[in-house]
This record gives sequence, C-alpha cells and structure tokens, in this order.
Amino acid sequence: MKRTFLFLLILAVSLVAAAQDKAGFPHSEWDYAKEILMHTPGEELFDGVIHPYAGLFEYYFDVDKAAEEHRGYIKALEKNGIKVHTVRELLMQAPIEKLRACALSALIYDTANMSGTTADESEMYRMGVINEMSRADLIRCILLRPTVKLYSSGNNTGFEAVYTHSPLMNLYFTRDQSITTPRGHIISKMNSMQRATETEIVSLCYELLGVEPILTIVGDGRLEGGDYLRGSTVSYIGCGMRTNIEAIGQIMRADAFGHDTVAVVNDRKWWQMQMHLDTYFNIIDKDLCTLVESRYLAKEGDPEWITVDLYTRRCGEREYTLTQKEIPFVKFLKQRGFTIIPIKLEDELHYANNFLTVAPRHIMAVGNQSEELQKAFAEHGVKVEWIPLETLIKGYGAAHCMTQVIKAKPATVRRR
Repeated sequence: MKRTFLFLLILAVSLVAAAQDKAGFPHSEWDYAKEILMHTPGEELFDGVIHPYAGLFEYYFDVDKAAEEHRGYIKALEKNGIKVHTVRELLMQAPIEKLRACALSALIYDTANMSGTTADESEMYRMGVINEMSRADLIRCILLRPTVKLYSSGNNTGFEAVYTHSPLMNLYFTRDQSITTPRGHIISKMNSMQRATETEIVSLCYELLGVEPILTIVGDGRLEGGDYLRGSTVSYIGCGMRTNIEAIGQIMRADAFGHDTVAVVNDRKWWQMQMHLDTYFNIIDKDLCTLVESRYLAKEGDPEWITVDLYTRRCGEREYTLTQKEIPFVKFLKQRGFTIIPIKLEDELHYANNFLTVAPRHIMAVGNQSEELQKAFAEHGVKVEWIPLETLIKGYGAAHCMTQVIKAKPATVRRR
C-alpha cells in the first residue's frame, strides 16, 4: 500500500514537472532563455525625464537615444536565438475592440468646470473620438493616458481645454509588472502610484500571447518583479522597499511559486539604488552568483546586512512552514554551494549587477565596467555580452530590469 502511494506521488510530481517543461516556464535564472517580453520606450517617456525624480528616474536622459539603445539590446538578444515580444507589437495585433476598451479607460474628459454640457453628451463625444482612432493613436492614448480638462468659453467652439498626461513612463522596465515562476505568470501590484496601470497592459500582453496568469496580487500586497529570482529548487524573493510579506504570502497560499523552498530575503536598507533584489544580487549559474560588495562585507547591525527567512514544504504538500529565520544571506548562499563574485561600488553604480542570464554562465550586461570585474567574470568562465545602455540606466535600471523571460529551455542540471 505504501509503495503504491509513493509510486502515485512520484508519478503526480513527474507529470506536473513535465507539464511545466512543456509550457516552457523557466525553472532557474540560468535556463536557456527562449522568449522575452520587452517594451521599447517612446514618447510616453518624455514626461518622466523632464522631472526625473517624480518619474522614478535617476537623471534626465535623451528619449530618442534611450529607444535606440533599447532596439540595440533587442537585436543582441535576437542574435542568440531569443524571440523578443514587444508591448507595442503585441498591441498592434490586438483585436480593435480590446484596444478601444483600453483607450476608453485611459482617456479622461474632465467636465467639472463646464456649463451647458451633460455628462452623457461628453461621454458620447469621447466614445465617438475613440471609435475613429487608428490603432497607432489608440496605443498612444493607452501609453500617454491623457486628461482633457474642459472649460466653458465664449469663443467659436464654446470650449477651452488644458491637457495633461499620466504616462506609463516606466513600462520599459518589463521585469516589474509580473513574475514568471516554474508554475506560470503572476501579475504584480506595483508599489508606486505612477506605475499602477502598467500591470493592466502587461496582463493584456499575456492574453494576446495566449497565456493566462495564475495569480494577481491584490489588497495590501505589493509585488515588483525585480525582487524575484529563480533557483531551480528555490524561489528567492526580496522583502523590503517594493515587495512586502503580504504579497509573498499570497503567492505561497496560491501554490504559485512552483518551488518547495522559498527564501525570503529581508532588506532593511531601503535605498533607491538597491530598490529590488536584482539590484544587489544576481545568479549566473547553478553554482555562481554576484552580490554587491557592501552587502557581501556587511556585519550584523549594518544597514546593508541581509538575512533569509526560509519557508519549506515536503514534496507533494501545499502549505509552507517557516523553518529557519534570519539566516545571514552570504552564509545561506555558500551553504547552497554558490561561489560569490563581489561587485565593487564603482561597478554597482554602473548597474553591473543588473545583468540578464540567458544561459548557464552567459550574461548580457551593461558595458564599460571595470577591468577588475571583467577579469573576475573571465576567471569564472562567464561569457559576457557587453551591451551599450548608458542612456537607459539613468532610469534606475538595466539589462535585467528591462526583460521578462516568459519561456525558457531548462538547463540540464537542476540544483540550488
């Protein structure tokens, strides 16, 4: 009887794993990337760069140069046989009624200061304009999110107007609006008001790709994709500035991580330069990772000190249990067999840690890093494609932040 039960349990687990492999969801950061979701920034970026801090950016940067760099990054990925889906291309293929519905939610006519115009009249006019829009203008409307504040006037039209935008200027960081686990896609709930609507656009993109997300974070939960990294048997998820324990709990309760071990990485520093887990920690292969030097050398009590709370469950069970608490992060990584490459401050400030792993020991990283770091990568057998992203990184993100790996081919060995 026990043998029969054990056989059935193993069979069930194998079938689940096979289904996941067939779906193509990545199991680890070092899997062979096959399909990636990205968004080449356009005119929606301009409102963000004219006041960078309000736009959640670090500095002003040239919108056209940013778009050119992004297209160059896409070409580099495509040369590696990776299919890149862009938000704009997907929206251009969407059913026209889907685009119109999105545009209707984005375009606002504010008639509070109007006299003689009813709400019904204004709404009919707004819908009439939307129905006349081309696909390109519908997408502009979706990305720019315009508000037309109307005033009564004695001129020939009877109207005067002030135009404002609430553009999706951070949408090009497609890492953040969702996470992709071995189980499937999870839609985030963004920490910043400016970014809240981005998840609606990414949800539509998944729909257009024929994929249904398995979970959407709700309520007081906060989740941003830069806080999630995949080990083949462990989910690493940052808990701090942009992601909270409520969202992490929702994922565990929904059995959406797809791993039996969840390592919650506790960050207490809350510094914009290290807003997400992937800004200070990243994974290159089953036994190789990076960690910024300030975190690597930190002592208990330092602001940079990070610990891990470990949630585990037995194979075949659904519920997770907190089994270890406040494990020093560096100790935890070494226990799991990782060699750690420290990233010095000079390179960290140039977003060296925010690379994208596209295959075991093969990464796409921001160019112009120090000779010392280049040598360290070479000594560990890492193939690095240095990508010119000097303009884009001024938005507080780099190669990893700009990509969402949605399909991958599993690496042969699954550990860590």
